[in-house]
Amino acid sequence: MWTAGKAGIGRGVRRRRAGAGPRPAPRRYPRIETVSMGGLPVARLDRRQTAALMVALATRYRRRDRPWIATSVNGQVLSEAARHDGLREAMLYADVISCDGQPLGVASPMVAGARLPERVATTDLFHDVARLARTRACSMYFLGASAAENARAMARVRRLYPHLRILGAAHGYRDHAGWIRLVREIDRLGPDIVWLALGVPREQEFYMRFAHAMPNVGLIKTSGGLFNFLSASAPRAPQWMQESGLEWAFRMAQEPRRLMLRYLTTSPHALLLMFTRRSRRRDEKRLGGDIGARG
Repeated sequence: MWTAGKAGIGRGVRRRRAGAGPRPAPRRYPRIETVSMGGLPVARLDRRQTAALMVALATRYRRRDRPWIATSVNGQVLSEAARHDGLREAMLYADVISCDGQPLGVASPMVAGARLPERVATTDLFHDVARLARTRACSMYFLGASAAENARAMARVRRLYPHLRILGAAHGYRDHAGWIRLVREIDRLGPDIVWLALGVPREQEFYMRFAHAMPNVGLIKTSGGLFNFLSASAPRAPQWMQESGLEWAFRMAQEPRRLMLRYLTTSPHALLLMFTRRSRRRDEKRLGGDIGARG
């Protein structure tokens, strides 16, 4: 679970000059418990807790230097991060890593000494956050997918959740100059949450490249194929398959050419990583580090 914790004073903060005003009081930021899965710190939060944390970070606990970063890990990401230093660095840069793979949850007691509460699939998490936004003002921006798919997803979101304050939406295909203009526009709008659906590793490349250019954004949540599910262009697995951890099999049956090789190569590697890079120690991660002292 997560609780509010008091941020300490950073080593890099310079001493006050004589006559300078009082140093701002450190802000209180949440703490979350994490366990190591294949070398990545995964939050021990269920979907409800993750949704509440996201909304709290995006509104009450905003940073002043960049948005909070929330991302997810499954077997594919675990495997890719072990083989590509850039992706691993980006995953470790994120503030919250959620478990989006049923095998990780099943293996967690054996490899980490603590069970991950449940699979936190972004496809379901979005609806938790949207419902929570009924009682807490939380503005959103939707970035990713093609222009047509983005528009279909937004139309359905507006029908399902007319209470949502949507500040804008944009597709995920543009040149360098286009990205610069879009990032400036998003920062000007200052949404609380940006749902970033570009796929791995483009989502991680995006926030590593642009996060510090968006200090007015509350939180970026990587979202993978979320918009395809919001638009209903991609069907969900039956509920019994989701609950049994077999959604991957349903998806592979839907797209065998694209997913079969991926699952056959990344899943065994991820399993190996979980059992060879295991740590049975639980950690408490203080979100925000030392930024509270400089705020």
